[in-house]
Amino acid sequence: MSLMQDIQAFPVPKKAVAIWWLGQNGYIFKTPEGTLLSTDLYLTNACSFIYRDAGLNLERRVPVLIEPDALEVDVFTCTHNHADHTDPQTIRGLRHKDTMQFVGPHPSCEVFRAEGVETGRIQPSWPQCVLEWKDVTIYGTFALPTDDTDLNHMGFVFQFGNGPRVYVTGDTDYTELLTSAGKHEPDLLITCINGGFNNLSHWEAARLAGQLKPKAAIPCHYDMFADNAVDPKQFRAALKMQAPGVVYHEMTHGEPLVFPAD
Repeated sequence: MSLMQDIQAFPVPKKAVAIWWLGQNGYIFKTPEGTLLSTDLYLTNACSFIYRDAGLNLERRVPVLIEPDALEVDVFTCTHNHADHTDPQTIRGLRHKDTMQFVGPHPSCEVFRAEGVETGRIQPSWPQCVLEWKDVTIYGTFALPTDDTDLNHMGFVFQFGNGPRVYVTGDTDYTELLTSAGKHEPDLLITCINGGFNNLSHWEAARLAGQLKPKAAIPCHYDMFADNAVDPKQFRAALKMQAPGVVYHEMTHGEPLVFPAD
């Protein structure tokens, strides 16, 4: 079976969420009731073309594990409109899938519309918004923009039924305002650690984990591009120093992680 078929068939225990990492900041989450939610799926090699004049090596290093036209999720979320988070080519392959809701800040919504997604399936989001679909509640959180090409960065806390709450930082520079996500009491932190391009470094991400005190933390946004890569073990070491009570999880692309509420 394909990975998408594996995900659709995967049984999720009560009060848990199953998580698949597809590279960079791209994840698929599945609830016990079968609801599928994704965030920041980058399923093409678009950045190598869009930013080809930037002098950077942005050829993807992670295989495309699900082709855009094979993707089936109920809710497709984006944290901001950089192409490795709101990928026009990925979205173009999804526009005819009627069950999808597309969620993101207004610049991402503009990309959704430009790629042929009907207005009725587009839901703008912003820090402090609260959105609900089936057994998922989405809380918008603050993120500090990393450059002036998009000043509408945000993160999400996803509440999966009566199971865990997962905080995805998205791309963000460090600020004490990130701790405002703590009011949602996230059980799991998924955080960028690459440091370059003004994102959280492994040390800053560990500091945030120490402030929020989730049960566990997962690093991301370090794997896709040669010119934007770091060793995630640095984050593991930084957690031991700044957030010793937080369990480190390093995910493998395409392999499920079942995270329980308790």
